[in-house]
Amino acid sequence: MKFTLLIRQGQTQLIGQLKEIPGVLTQGQTVAEVRENIQDALALYLEDMREDDSDNDDAVIAREEVEVA
Repeated sequence: MKFTLLIRQGQTQLIGQLKEIPGVLTQGQTVAEVRENIQDALALYLEDMREDDSDNDDAVIAREEVEVA
């Protein structure tokens, strides 16, 4: 799966954000650093979402893991 990395100039550093998942943000001094850091930010975001999935469990009909290539 591919995402669009948007990089903007912040006050002191570059700010990176995934267009498709706006909650995934990172920063860095260089474009290369932002590219590297966004990988970690996405992994942390997905891990956090997995831990938060217990909300409203009564309505869940099925739960299964899927792999997205």
